[in-house]
Amino acid sequence: MRFQDTYGPYALVAGGSYGLGAAFADAIARRGVNLVLLARDEERLTATAARLRDRYDVDVIAVTADMADWDSVRERLGELTASIGLLVYDAAYAPIGRFEDVTDEQLAQAAAVNVRAPLLFAKLVSAPMIERGRGGILLMSSLAGSQGSPNIAAYAATKAFNTILAEGLWSELKPRGVDVLACCAGAILTPGYQQAESAKPAPGTLAADDVAEQALNALGKGPIVIPGAVNKLGRFVLTRLLSRRAAIAFMSKNTGGLS
Repeated sequence: MRFQDTYGPYALVAGGSYGLGAAFADAIARRGVNLVLLARDEERLTATAARLRDRYDVDVIAVTADMADWDSVRERLGELTASIGLLVYDAAYAPIGRFEDVTDEQLAQAAAVNVRAPLLFAKLVSAPMIERGRGGILLMSSLAGSQGSPNIAAYAATKAFNTILAEGLWSELKPRGVDVLACCAGAILTPGYQQAESAKPAPGTLAADDVAEQALNALGKGPIVIPGAVNKLGRFVLTRLLSRRAAIAFMSKNTGGLS
C-alpha cells in the first residue's frame, strides 16, 4: 500500500512493451499501481497491456509513440486524464560500432531517445508531482556510462547524462516529496541482449525481473542503484580504484569488439 500511495495511481513506463520495460511494468502492476505504457511497436504493446490487465486486474493504457518524436509524445500524453505518480524511462537506442562508421542519423536518434526524451519527460511529470508532494522518477542508466566505452561511445555518453541528471534532480526534488533514481545496470538478459550475444553472458548479467525489482525497491533510498553484487564491485573498481585511462582500457576489452 505504501508503494501505491506514494507512486500511484498510474505509473508511466516508456519503452514498456517488452524486455526490461515489460519487467518494470509487471513489477509495478504486481504492486497494485495502474499503468500507462509507451512504445513504438503497437502489436507487442497491445499484447503486453492485455496480459497485465488479465494477470493483475489493473488499468493499463497503451500509447503507441516514438520516443524520438517528442512533439508527438507530448501530444499523446496531453490526451490522457491519468494522474502519473511514477515515471520509469527505459527506452533507449544504442548505435554500435566505431564512431567513424556511425551515421549522423544514428547519433541524432541516440540523442533524441536517450537524452532529449527523458529530460523532457522528467520536466513534464515532475511539475504535478511537486504540486501533490509525492511521486517518483526512475531513469535507466548503465555502467557503460561510468567511463568512456569504445564502440558504444555515444550510447555510453547518453547514459552518463541520465545518471548526472538523476543525481541533480534527486537533490532538488527530494525535499518536495519526489524520489528520483538512476538505475546503473550492467548486462541484462533481455531478448535484444540474447540475440546480440553469441557467447555466454558477461559476468554479473542479471534477469530483467531482478533488475526491475531491485530498482523499484531502491526508490527513495538514494540517487543511484546498481543491481547485483558483481556490478557494484565492478563500478567501485572502475570509478574508485582504477585511473580513468585504465578504466577506459578495461572497457575497451569488453566493448571494443562490438560491431
